Amino acid sequence: SLCASCGTVIAPNPANMCINCIRSDVDITEGIPKQATIHYCKGCDRYLQPPNSWVVAELESKELLTLCLKKLKGLSKVRLVDAGFIWTEPHSRRVKVKLTIQKEVFANTILQQVFVVEYVVNTQQCEECTRVAAQLTWKAVVQVRQKVSHKRTFLWLEQVILKHNAHQNTTNIKEAKDGIDFYYTQRSHAITMVEFLQSIVPSKLKTSEQLISQDIHSGTANYKFSYSLEIAPICKDDLFVLSPKIAKSLSEISPLVLCNRVSNSLSVLDPNTLKICDLRNAVFWEHPVSALCGVADLVEFYVIDVQHERIHNGRFGLATAEVSRSRDLSQTFLVRTHLGNVLRPGDHVLGYDLTSANFNDENWDKFITRKNAIPDIVLVRKSYPNARKKLKGRNWKLKTMTVEEEIEAIGKSKTEKAKAEKDYELFLRDIEEDPELRGMINLYKRE
Repeated sequence: SLCASCGTVIAPNPANMCINCIRSDVDITEGIPKQATIHYCKGCDRYLQPPNSWVVAELESKELLTLCLKKLKGLSKVRLVDAGFIWTEPHSRRVKVKLTIQKEVFANTILQQVFVVEYVVNTQQCEECTRVAAQLTWKAVVQVRQKVSHKRTFLWLEQVILKHNAHQNTTNIKEAKDGIDFYYTQRSHAITMVEFLQSIVPSKLKTSEQLISQDIHSGTANYKFSYSLEIAPICKDDLFVLSPKIAKSLSEISPLVLCNRVSNSLSVLDPNTLKICDLRNAVFWEHPVSALCGVADLVEFYVIDVQHERIHNGRFGLATAEVSRSRDLSQTFLVRTHLGNVLRPGDHVLGYDLTSANFNDENWDKFITRKNAIPDIVLVRKSYPNARKKLKGRNWKLKTMTVEEEIEAIGKSKTEKAKAEKDYELFLRDIEEDPELRGMINLYKRE
């Protein structure tokens, strides 16, 4: 048979036309735009997915291809066979996509066509980046506080947050008097941060919200959310007294205990019996306690003799040690300690001197009135003064977060600055001497 348009000899077909005439007469790409625009935010490297969501997509990725295809309106009327990127210069602000489509043009006649769509990449700031750039209002804030005299907890917390990149969605971080504030443009990001902190430290949460604006016609309202997280005022190596009721519930442990480890609960240790119990977060805040002695009260002792007892619990071993103050060797003390596995005669050890201690604490008063044996000395951990003298400099360093100080805190006195430097130095020493602490954070080689 002959083509009805050009008279070329063709095989019989329902259209009664040759392929070239069908392609010239029928354009199946009609209605599909050959040019389109996509919007890209420089601040967060995300693309706008209409109507108002922003998605992360790398160049020539599946996510970007999906975004580009959704921008084409007429694709629903044809069958998409294949789609792929054509390489363009990354700085050209152009993205080209090669499409292969099919469509039935006459009865039982399917036409396939290949064409290219060019996308122009326009820059546009997303709402979150606009807020950050203009330093506008925040949507949610997480206020972390701990009522202690040092910053050791927050120095450790900073390193754990950096290791897990938990601060990636913050718009601003501010240092406060007793803690730190994290600001967010989305409430969900603040809730994620709260859940992360609650999983690593014993804490108590209070939430509040403030109405910013309200539309009575559409029934919508704009709120600011505040999450106040108070961390338990107990740190590792702190000495404190439990209430008799709590001590009885914890397998009748001695009320006078050391804090062995801090996680989402407190691990307490009785240095006289090596009994270790977990003080759960809910139980702690029902019957809160405060530390009798902290890291600032540690005194250095010299070990004269050690008599080991065959009682062990993990890395702890029970022993009776004869010690004296490093500054006053004239008086000696016999102390029962949990450090039997690491102490040898001639070592130095840090501990709390309770010989002339007087504490204003309700649980301490109950402990005394029950005629419990009060130790003169409570040894806490081994000390390495000779190793520190030999140490010329650390070959490692820590990363820090970019923290904005409060206006009131900018003019710190020399005493406050010296105290902050001392806290940081003590924290670095803890990292050197405690392998468990080193395992929780990332250390970086000093150049």
